[in-house]
Amino acid sequence: MDAPSGKPTTETGGQRSGREPVTVRKATRADADALVDVLVRSFDADPVANWFVRQDDRRAEGFEAFFGMAVRQLTLPHGEVYTTSDRAGAALWVPPGKWRMGWARQLLLLPRGLRAAGPRGLPRSLRSLTALDRLHPRWPHLYGMFIGVDPAEQGRGIGSALMRTVVEQCDRRGLPAYLEGTAEDNVRLYERFGFRTVQRLALPGGGPTSWLMWRMPASE
Repeated sequence: MDAPSGKPTTETGGQRSGREPVTVRKATRADADALVDVLVRSFDADPVANWFVRQDDRRAEGFEAFFGMAVRQLTLPHGEVYTTSDRAGAALWVPPGKWRMGWARQLLLLPRGLRAAGPRGLPRSLRSLTALDRLHPRWPHLYGMFIGVDPAEQGRGIGSALMRTVVEQCDRRGLPAYLEGTAEDNVRLYERFGFRTVQRLALPGGGPTSWLMWRMPASE
């Protein structure tokens, strides 16, 4: 998008304690470790994340591998990852045409996926990813892979600020957006920013529900 990497893109969207404004900026590779940490904390109880991540005595390692792959390999290289000035939140977006991976790329990431899901969980994760992929829109759009806020910082407008930064840019570019909601509270937040549920998908094998949500850009 227009703002150079690492520069603030907005200073609106919510008030922190002491009425300090939330400042959103594009993330850089220097932010990677902090963003993985905040996503691990924010998705610890998320039903869909726990469906994909191993639930054995290496669960913590699985969460680190899962979100490490999402940040370092799947989103940061494309330049559409956002965070706050204090890195209390993270929004991982993928630009048009970059969300889908070829077989070579999938094979390259398979060892990381195995660490995240574990040997028993990997087939289940792959089936769920295939089901989501089949329903993913094929026309150009910005894809929201993960949006999370540190639990200690929730309720202070950070999630809204992260969302507003992206949807305002989508409106300026005339670009639709798509994401998969994982909990009803998050779905209500996305609806406030113009997203609408186009389908509810129960992940294969008795998994949790994912809300497939689409947003058209606001007309001028």
